[in-house]
Amino acid sequence: MNKKELVEKLAAETNMSKAEAGRAFDSIFGAISEALAQGDKVMFPGFGTLEVRDRAAKQGRNPQTGETIQVPARKAVAFKAGKTLKDVVNR
Repeated sequence: MNKKELVEKLAAETNMSKAEAGRAFDSIFGAISEALAQGDKVMFPGFGTLEVRDRAAKQGRNPQTGETIQVPARKAVAFKAGKTLKDVVNR
């Protein structure tokens, strides 16, 4: 499912126009992005949790040349599925 399909489903289930649903979708995901950028955890009870985790610097290898390269430390978003979501997926 992509953004367009999600917006269409949101519009149909809430009697919003597609434009209103699109703005609501963008607003929600903008708020989630801002919270993660500030280092906050975003929790959706029953669905899961998004959080930012630090990745340590490491050595990697260029697959074309075999040359060893240094991969810098970075932050990554991690998702941990909630129990309800796990149960739905494993039916």
